[in-house]
Amino acid sequence: MRRLAEAPVFSLGFRPFFLAGAGFAAIAVAVWALWLYGRLPGAQPLGGMLAWHRHEMPFGFASAIIAGFLLTAVPNWTGRPGLKGWPLIGLVLVWLLARLAWYLPLPAPLLLALQVPFLPLLAWALGRDLVAAGKRENYPILLMVSLLAGCQALTLLGFVADDANLQRQGVLAALWLVGALMSVIGGRVIPFFIQRGLNRPATPAAPPLPGKVLLISAMLAAVSFAAGLNDVPRKWLALLFALMSGLHLLRLWRWHDRGLWRVPLLWSLYLAYAWLAVATLAMALWHLGWISQQSLATHSLAVGGIGGLILAMIARVSLGHTGRLLQPSRAIVAGFVLVLLAGACRVWLVPFSGLGLALSALLWCSAFVVFVWRYTGILLGPRL
Repeated sequence: MRRLAEAPVFSLGFRPFFLAGAGFAAIAVAVWALWLYGRLPGAQPLGGMLAWHRHEMPFGFASAIIAGFLLTAVPNWTGRPGLKGWPLIGLVLVWLLARLAWYLPLPAPLLLALQVPFLPLLAWALGRDLVAAGKRENYPILLMVSLLAGCQALTLLGFVADDANLQRQGVLAALWLVGALMSVIGGRVIPFFIQRGLNRPATPAAPPLPGKVLLISAMLAAVSFAAGLNDVPRKWLALLFALMSGLHLLRLWRWHDRGLWRVPLLWSLYLAYAWLAVATLAMALWHLGWISQQSLATHSLAVGGIGGLILAMIARVSLGHTGRLLQPSRAIVAGFVLVLLAGACRVWLVPFSGLGLALSALLWCSAFVVFVWRYTGILLGPRL
C-alpha cells in the first residue's frame, strides 16, 4: 500500500486527473453517441441519458481536468507542497466513485449524494494553500471552483425535483463558468507560452482593465444561465455576450505572432481560445434572433473551446511537468486537429446533416484516445 502512495502517478495532481479525465472524455461521448443513434439499448441512468450527458461533461470530465491543473499550479503559485500520496488517491477515488455511481444499483438519494463531495473537497484543498500563502490575486479562481460546486448543487436539485429546466440551468451555468475559468487561465498562460515558445523578448503587460471586465462579464453570463434568463432572447444579454466576444478577439489580436503557426503547442491553444470568441458571438446573435439554435453557441464553447483548450493544455503541461521536451508527437498534433474539427462538425455540420453529430463524436473520441495512448506511460512514469 505504501508503494502505491509513492507511485509517480500520485506525486502531483495533474498525473491521475489528466489521465482519468481524458479517458472519461472519450468513454462518455462514445456512450452518448451510441445511445443517441440507437446502438446502446438497455437501462438508462437516473434522469435519462440526456440528463447524464449534460451532468457528466462539466462535472465529470471538465472538473477532473480543472482539478489536475489547479492542484499542480497552486503549489507553484504558493510554494507549498501539493496534494500527493493518499490524500490525492482519496480525491481521485471520490471523483471515480461519482462517475461509476450512475450505473451502479444504488438508490437515487445515495447516487446523487455521491456527486456532491468532489468539488467542495477540491475547493478546500486549493483554498487552504492559497489562504495560507496570502495569494489574494488567485482568489477569483477559488471563487469560480466554489461557484462550480454551487452549479452542481442546482443541477442535482433539478434531479431531486424532477425538473429538467432546473437541471439545464445548472449545467449551462457550469459550462459558461468553466469557459470563464478557461479565459482566466488562458489569459495568463497563452501569452507566456507564446513568448517562451518563440523566444520573444518580454512584452509590456496587458492593461488590467479589459481582463477584469471580461472576468466580470463571464461571471454575469454564468449567473444569467443559472437564473434562467437565457431561455428567451434578450437584447441586453446580446450586448453582454457581444462585449465578451470583442474582448476575446482583442486578446487574440494582442497575442498573435506569425511564428506561432509553426509550433503545434501554440497554435492549438490559440485556435481553441478563438472558439471562446465564436461561442460568445453566437450567443449574442441568438439573443438578437439571427441564429435559431442556442445549442450551436453552447457546443462552440463546449467542444471547440473547452475541449480544444483542455487537450492542448494537458498535452503541454504533462510534458513540461515530467521533464520532457516540449515537442509533442505527430499523433498528438493530429489529436489537436481532430478536436478542432470535432467542434466545427458539431457547430456547422449538425444543422445540415444527421451524421454531423456522429462525425463530431468520432473525432472527439479519437482525439482523447490518442492522448491516453501517447501519454499513459508519461503520466504513470517518473519525471525525467
